[in-house]
Amino acid sequence: MAELSYRPWQEGDDLTLLEIWGDADSAPARQFRAALVPSQDANPWRRTIVAQDQGIPVAAGVVYSTKLHPTRLWTYVEVAKDHRRAGVGATLVTMLRAEAAAALAAGLVGTTALRSKVAPGTPGAAFAQAMGLDVLQRNRVVEVGPGALKLPLFGNGSEEEATARVQDLATGSVELTDVVGRYYESVNRWDTTGTLSPGLVQQMFLDDLTGAHGALVLRAEPASAFGTGVAPSKKGKIQAFALSYSRGSIDTSPDVAAGASEVFLGVEPALGRDEAVQAVYDLLALITHQYPVLLELDDSMEALCAVVDPMISVAAAQERGAETLVVGE
Repeated sequence: MAELSYRPWQEGDDLTLLEIWGDADSAPARQFRAALVPSQDANPWRRTIVAQDQGIPVAAGVVYSTKLHPTRLWTYVEVAKDHRRAGVGATLVTMLRAEAAAALAAGLVGTTALRSKVAPGTPGAAFAQAMGLDVLQRNRVVEVGPGALKLPLFGNGSEEEATARVQDLATGSVELTDVVGRYYESVNRWDTTGTLSPGLVQQMFLDDLTGAHGALVLRAEPASAFGTGVAPSKKGKIQAFALSYSRGSIDTSPDVAAGASEVFLGVEPALGRDEAVQAVYDLLALITHQYPVLLELDDSMEALCAVVDPMISVAAAQERGAETLVVGE
């Protein structure tokens, strides 16, 4: 193999590399390939480098910042199979680290720490380990089938009681935006977000461009565990929320049920563990009463895991596709 040359990403590299690489060997690889685009200094900052063998692209790597998780930079490297184990990937990582260090010195980013996503048992996972990236989090996509959970009974079981507890909300709701942002902060302390502004929460989770098209919330009873200061005539505070999205935002295996909706389900972070688990159970039972749903499940989502993991063990829910590991330093 002749000595390789390295250069910035150019238009048309994606077509050449996809032909040489073939199909991606994991869901993270498919997702990251879309991040291989030209470098830029604007927020988010990005640097993309291509390795060439006699003028033909054979490998590429990217490092970039994100608004939601500013304490680490995402990175991804892929090398053609016939050029692996020759130091190409390690060289790209070294070059990307140098780009990140220069960007930090110029004030374009606030860190040089790296993170990535890999599927266990793949060459990408082995390479990440060799580069010194440790496992930070596990992510799964889980399908919950219809009717798997018993429907909750609110109060005396009347329609009035149910209407007071379960409501549709507009995705532009200030109340919804607040709880979604605080929940995301709470389950991502392992990769801290800092305090998210309402505008950023809207942009990343609730805007039409995200595919969000509906929200259902479970409310506490007025004057419930949230304290006596809540007058009975007022709505109870949100205990749990379920945001539905257009299909396609979650990378799944082909055996997912055709009618399964993609849902982001979370709880009010101030709830105690038992209250949070019950709120997740009740809302999940409601949204899966007739139709299946797809959930992205991080191990840090403790209340959701407490409900879904037992369902997986009895085949009332199924993991779809391979699990994903977030690795970093």
